Amino acid sequence: MNIITVKNLVKKFDDRPAVDDISFDVKKGEIFAFLGPNGAGKTTTIKMFTTLLKPTSGQILINGFDPTTNSDDVRQSFGIIFQDPSLDDELTAFENLEFHGVLYNVPKKIRRARIEELLKIVELEKRRDDLVKEFSGGMKRRLEIARGLLHHPQIIFLDEPTLGLDPQTRNHLWSYIKDMNQKEGITVFFSTHYMEEADRMSDRIAIIDNGKIVAEGTAEKLKADTASATLEDAFLKLTGKAIREEGANAVDKLRTMGRIWRR
Repeated sequence: MNIITVKNLVKKFDDRPAVDDISFDVKKGEIFAFLGPNGAGKTTTIKMFTTLLKPTSGQILINGFDPTTNSDDVRQSFGIIFQDPSLDDELTAFENLEFHGVLYNVPKKIRRARIEELLKIVELEKRRDDLVKEFSGGMKRRLEIARGLLHHPQIIFLDEPTLGLDPQTRNHLWSYIKDMNQKEGITVFFSTHYMEEADRMSDRIAIIDNGKIVAEGTAEKLKADTASATLEDAFLKLTGKAIREEGANAVDKLRTMGRIWRR
């Protein structure tokens, strides 16, 4: 059963295609990696999945719902860990989770039990009443994961969730995510620049470049198809070795701020 379905998806900014006619599916309970160079269209795609951007054309179904017509149902279906920090530093760990649970109308008794459960899972139960501004980057990431899982989502989107973290913290974060995937059947859709992370954690991978899907399959298939010893080698063969500029991402972010839900 597919929990994400994408057909002929296009997103243009001033007639420039950031996402250019892509189609793929993600199965329920799958851990799916979405890889690409800077400016390839990864974040733009995730923003369309999570109701932050409206597609120019094409179709998206998230848990059976169309983000353009059933945005509330889609938002109830997913949790998200943004690329940039999104916690309130002036609130405690508990207060950040409590506020999220209230926004998602999680009943108080269930909400409180879930908060305590997740704080233990991410090993922050002893810091529940500390202000988030006192937390390290790794602690904040762990709290963001707990927040994203609070309302029992069907899907969790992770946009470069381990960027800048040390190997130990990265390993712990993936341990939490993998555990929730296995225990609760949550579908995991993530982007990363750590090829080893994608190779080790994902069930399947799609590689996007210049707005188009250039390859899809398991890590082993991508390596075999490109006669590569590592996923990084396969990635470079599929996308080239030229350094990509951040300019496309910067323009994308500025336009997103001013054009959410507008063509």
